[in-house]
Amino acid sequence: MSEVKITVRPNGPLRIEGPVKLVDAEGNEWDVAAKPAFSLCRCGASANKPFCDGSHNKIGFQSVESPVKPTEA
Repeated sequence: MSEVKITVRPNGPLRIEGPVKLVDAEGNEWDVAAKPAFSLCRCGASANKPFCDGSHNKIGFQSVESPVKPTEA
């Protein structure tokens, strides 16, 4: 399988690049096979959930925290 890259955008969506299977809470699979990349909403305001539609810009979404790289034990 090819590499998958997930980028946490500051105050924005999660950007997914690479081949993945996207399944919702009910077990329904979204057809994203033809998309080389897509963004998932983090703000909750998208009219196209689970995908980002740019609403985070309109509502001034601010993520609570920046991702922190875990330290090795």
